[in-house]
Amino acid sequence: MPETPKHDITVIGAGIVGICCALELAASGRSVRVIDRDGPAEGTSSGNAGVISPWSCVPQSLPEQWKRIPRWTLSKEGPVALRWGYLPTLLPWLGRFLASAQVSRIGSIADAILALNHNCPGLYRTLLRDTGQESLIQDSSYIHVFRDKLQADPAQLQWVLRRERGVPLEFVSGDEVREIEPALSSDYQAAVLILDQARTLNPARLGQVLAQRAQNQGVVFARAHVQELVPGEPGSFGVRTEQGMMMSKQVILASGAWSARLLHPLGVRIPLESERGYHTVFTSPGVTLNNSILDGDGKFAVSSMEMGLRCAGTAEFAGLDAQPDYRRAKVIAQWARRMLPKLNTGVVSEWMGSRPSTPDSLPCIGPVPGQAGLFAAFGHGHLGLTQAPMTGRLAAAMVCDKPSPINITPYRLDRF
Repeated sequence: MPETPKHDITVIGAGIVGICCALELAASGRSVRVIDRDGPAEGTSSGNAGVISPWSCVPQSLPEQWKRIPRWTLSKEGPVALRWGYLPTLLPWLGRFLASAQVSRIGSIADAILALNHNCPGLYRTLLRDTGQESLIQDSSYIHVFRDKLQADPAQLQWVLRRERGVPLEFVSGDEVREIEPALSSDYQAAVLILDQARTLNPARLGQVLAQRAQNQGVVFARAHVQELVPGEPGSFGVRTEQGMMMSKQVILASGAWSARLLHPLGVRIPLESERGYHTVFTSPGVTLNNSILDGDGKFAVSSMEMGLRCAGTAEFAGLDAQPDYRRAKVIAQWARRMLPKLNTGVVSEWMGSRPSTPDSLPCIGPVPGQAGLFAAFGHGHLGLTQAPMTGRLAAAMVCDKPSPINITPYRLDRF
């Protein structure tokens, strides 16, 4: 016999997106259960660069970028890695990724990215209020640094897209940025400061603090491996785990890169790719950064955190089930040493996680077609930390049938 529904809502996924969904649903008066094989914020959400970016709006796929992909994948130090045996599986997704770079599409994609990111630092501060952990969110700029000053040309498309949308930018020389960040190498000839940003000092602890707040509001966190989504009688939806069937009135799927795999048996096909990222943490770095820094060549971000200096980035395409290749983390470490000449490299830790990436850089948020009671909140790619608070608000509006804070049409699942 299936379990009688004990919760209004089941959220699948205890990453930062699932946690924010649970918080907003609990605030709306719903009883909520969160299921994940790991504890809160122990998976991919724990390993990012900590950037909270209300002004991010540039899609991952841009015109002319396809010309760089072969060079990136063939270089041992390139920002993109491909396990060649995985290429046949990747090709359909890659075709959609390149198609999303059409000039006619990138403007609307940029607008939709920006809408999700708007005021995310303020939304986090609201969620953290009265926890005693408000200092986990710090005001910051996001500084993009370049060895070739032409990469900081305001006429480049990535900067044009930002300026058209009111992003506060400052274009400076390398000497000027070293006045802000003295630890940076003199190799950098130019930089762009994206102002009015934020960063977290510990992504995992941020998620865990918010999960504790959710528990204080009655949310139940259950550790279990989700095996199957099972439509039930009208007004219920099942989640099969190794511990048995867990029923609720509605389900929100927020399990990141694993989400498409759970939808597939229901006949729902989503082009979701595991874009694997790595990080290296220098635990006694000997240098401190005042802001988050992005190396424009290596495409990795660096930020000072509670646990040391974290360097995170790279995009590896190998599928969900392949073993980590920590040579990618070592590449990031090499780039970091070039960025910060006085960096103490004696003690390091390495990590890998799977970003859930769609071809058009937009997440999947909304009702799952043909599955009454099932809602999607996954596919945030590089911006899960940034977009989690607004995604939580959208999820609560969908489930509670309330007005949406923003138009969710760009994120609907049937756009593919």
